[in-house]
Amino acid sequence: MKLAILAYKNLNRKKIRTILTIFGVAIAVSVMVILSGFSIGYKKALNNDIDKMGYQVLITAKGCPYEAATLMLKGGGGLVYMSQDIYGKVAYDPRVDKIAPQLMYTVYDDQLQNGKGGFIIYVGVDNSYIDLKPWYKFQVGNWFSDDNADEVIMGYESAELEQRTVGDKIFIPKFNKVLTVVGVFERTGTQDDGLIFIPLKSAQRIFNLSGKLSSIGVKLKDIKNLPDFEKDLYDEASIQVVSMSQVKNTVISLVSTTRTLISSIALVAIFIAVIGVVDTILMSVFERTQEIGVMKAIGATKFDVFRLVWMETIIICLIGGIAGIIIALLGGNMVEYFIRKVLPYAPNGKLMVFNLKLLILSLFGAIALGLISGVYPAFRASVMKPIKAMRGGE
Repeated sequence: MKLAILAYKNLNRKKIRTILTIFGVAIAVSVMVILSGFSIGYKKALNNDIDKMGYQVLITAKGCPYEAATLMLKGGGGLVYMSQDIYGKVAYDPRVDKIAPQLMYTVYDDQLQNGKGGFIIYVGVDNSYIDLKPWYKFQVGNWFSDDNADEVIMGYESAELEQRTVGDKIFIPKFNKVLTVVGVFERTGTQDDGLIFIPLKSAQRIFNLSGKLSSIGVKLKDIKNLPDFEKDLYDEASIQVVSMSQVKNTVISLVSTTRTLISSIALVAIFIAVIGVVDTILMSVFERTQEIGVMKAIGATKFDVFRLVWMETIIICLIGGIAGIIIALLGGNMVEYFIRKVLPYAPNGKLMVFNLKLLILSLFGAIALGLISGVYPAFRASVMKPIKAMRGGE
């Protein structure tokens, strides 16, 4: 305990230099905590998004797999249509447990968002859509009255944005069609919150896409049959099959460059922090050469001097580690905001997750940084010759 107090007093002699060194360590630790928190949070949010889809396979028209992944996760992307005959072939497969056809169509409305304009995504669905997602509940209203009714069900966010509720009318400008709102879903935390749902047959009629679908969601009776199921559909030239694992790999590949860049920045920050700590402690040792000589002359051993200098580096890195964790916790929301702006796909849910294990490991990592950084300065101080040190010759 006395050793720690003495080390603290030594660091307190040069307050500005010590504070700057601690700040350098804090920045390095905060970058590592934020990077690790992002990795944990992103994977958790992505898995949560995929689990809430209710299906394991998405069948779309032949096109870019990146567009198919975007269509699956974000409700947009390549709106290429395929024949509804595909649905008939897949629906009778004995391996299929549940299947839901969808027809997605995007309409630009120049009156949206107070006249600024924006795109509205309409999705044609039938009863099987709710079978795939039985956890979906209505905030108000009910399901469509008929398979070919001029009615819509709004996602939570789309209803909030347009200030609509049951009984209100929605006008589709391009097609001069007026639809009646019959229901509003509760918030789901998925892309469905921003969609407007129409009976499938009505969507095909209104958008002049008779016999067309944009995608088919499939849930199998046994997930072990997925490879064989996909293989059997590869012979269909007009479609592509996208599984959950493919979507995960596609999305992760899109953000891998960003994560690699952040990791490189973190390593550079750690390297700079180590150099800063070593430089600060070495300067402190050289400034106290005579003092160290006196300590050794009155009985201090090499190990005593080594422990004292080593303790100074540990204190710097411990305080820096605590400060870095606090910076990461306070700045996590701001960093998440910027990440959502630059990432090609950001899942719903928290992207920054800081659990207790991560924080403890980060703190121990900061202490380990101090142990490594302090070895050379402590060794230099411990091997000083008492007589030369007192004369200032070291």
